[in-house]
Amino acid sequence: MPALVLLGAQWGDEGKGKATDLLGGSVDYVVRYQGGNNAGHTVVVGDQKYALHLLPSGILSPGCTPVIGNGVVVDPAVLLSELSGLNARGIDTSKLLISGNAHLITPYHTTLDKVTERFLGKRKIGTTGRGIGPAYADKINRVGIRVQDIFDESILRQKVEAALDFKNQVLAKLYNRRAIAIEQVVEELLGYADQLRGFVADTTLILNDAIDEGKVVLFEGGQGTLLDVDHGTYPFVTSSNPTAGGACTGTGVGPTKVNRVIGILKAYTTRVGAGPFPTELLDEDGDKLRTIGGERGVTTGRDRRCGWFDAVIARYATRVNGLTDFFLTKLDVLTGWERIPVCVAYEIDGKRVDELPYSQTDFHHAKPIYETLPGWSEDITQAKSFDQLPKNAQKYVQALEEMSGAPISAIGVGPGRDETIQINSFL
Repeated sequence: MPALVLLGAQWGDEGKGKATDLLGGSVDYVVRYQGGNNAGHTVVVGDQKYALHLLPSGILSPGCTPVIGNGVVVDPAVLLSELSGLNARGIDTSKLLISGNAHLITPYHTTLDKVTERFLGKRKIGTTGRGIGPAYADKINRVGIRVQDIFDESILRQKVEAALDFKNQVLAKLYNRRAIAIEQVVEELLGYADQLRGFVADTTLILNDAIDEGKVVLFEGGQGTLLDVDHGTYPFVTSSNPTAGGACTGTGVGPTKVNRVIGILKAYTTRVGAGPFPTELLDEDGDKLRTIGGERGVTTGRDRRCGWFDAVIARYATRVNGLTDFFLTKLDVLTGWERIPVCVAYEIDGKRVDELPYSQTDFHHAKPIYETLPGWSEDITQAKSFDQLPKNAQKYVQALEEMSGAPISAIGVGPGRDETIQINSFL
């Protein structure tokens, strides 16, 4: 039985929650392996819409065990609030497992995130202000607070003191902000211990044992490939690795145990936050995509920047992730366009470039080279098989598949759980 990685193949917001939910009934474990509550998944079940920020989408599937891996940064207040909200709606969250090695987002992380972004002014990154970057920075600097630390008051207090000894100097002397009280942070974090204790486990051991026993494990990334701290549009990226390699480091499951890597592609392109975006539309078409597609960030509430499909980015995602399949989402949003442009390459300094440039300067100067495909006007939300799609919709999907370098194995034709065409099984 397989272990699968499911990740965003663009700048995030591709509809990973819908893809995870599609597989949820056949999967034993769904594991978030990076990011924090700066990621958001929207899942529609019947007439109910669920906005998940930190929890794996599999928490909505009965019989599936949701796991927060060691590569995630956890804001305990947000986690408990999200669990409470789901419980109030009748969702059983008792099976959740959290790695004791996952790092915590503390109050001083969110404070530093917000003041630093304001300080940068025009050079700001466009972060969500939720403390993700500072928490990951502390992890790398070896001054982070882990989930397991809240169960040992002595260790917790030592670590908070060590972190704030420097950070309070920065807040007071650089940003003219009030110092954060050590005792206040310690007490707040200790207050979460009893509420989280029953969820914390050695998730690395549990997941490896599950795979060895033939169980199906799905690793779910937040954000997208182009926001990867190593392989994305740096510095306009997140602070972790949403790419496939992050699934291994973020869970403690080795790469030889992963059978398939599924990339989620939106039928057009969006991104949230600052940074280059070659196919961005600043016209009526961009507004139309945003309106019809409901392109507003699940976590941030910010309007997403919208543009035509970028095959250069799709090919890059195939390469750096080793993608075996694509799940194409939101094809229905394109219904009604007479002609649909697709970016097939870039023009940089007068030259055609078919692959994503490694140079930040070149990418900032990239201009899209388009091929235009015929559109369709028929409603596709009721289509249950590929041959039920209009001919031009079929041609559009086939063209994207050929340009992107991996088979499109599923197509989202609407937001609902049952509005999906399955071409090839993922299992």
